[in-house]
Amino acid sequence: MTQPRRSADGEPRTLYEGRRARKDVAKYLLPGEDVIIATRRHWASLAEPVAKSLPLLVVGFWLLLLDPSNHLSSAAGLILLVIGLGYLGLRVAEWYMRHFIVSPRRMLLTSGVIVRTVTLLPRRRITDLTWQETAFGQLLGYGTFRIESAGQHQALSEVTFLPRADVLYRKISELLFPGDNGDGGDEMGDEEPRPPRPVARQDTEPIPRREP
Repeated sequence: MTQPRRSADGEPRTLYEGRRARKDVAKYLLPGEDVIIATRRHWASLAEPVAKSLPLLVVGFWLLLLDPSNHLSSAAGLILLVIGLGYLGLRVAEWYMRHFIVSPRRMLLTSGVIVRTVTLLPRRRITDLTWQETAFGQLLGYGTFRIESAGQHQALSEVTFLPRADVLYRKISELLFPGDNGDGGDEMGDEEPRPPRPVARQDTEPIPRREP
């Protein structure tokens, strides 16, 4: 893996988050392909599964402690606890394994705990990019990318709960608009070729007319 590029202010342009992100980068990017962003979703994305599992855990504990001698209520409480903890554990594991990866050539979204899925979108197919922050997103530091691309509907059309909103927005802007920061490059992230030199015009002599 090559060294991460650096921005105009000298800071590394790569945004890693954890050992798991580095493993996904090494596994799914091509040899020599730079990585700019590799991050998982913001922890706020776990608020929904916690809210859904909390009632099951509370009722399960209540039934388990209500009458320990009652096997029926204890069994019901134990079942609710197993369901609540299993659901919450699965969602936490999915959060840990899910990563949003960006290189100069493409965007990737890895997901899945038992069955791994990798969704890929080439950079040249991106036609529009919208960054959205809700009130809670501005407070906690996360946002949503809405990506429009040429062709059919893509699974990467919306990436929610991306952390460190200001940093990610600048990184993506540098990638999509390289000419604004002095990094000339084409749509594949490579250096743009120089335009060919104009060829001098060569006039030819007039064709002589033949006598009838």
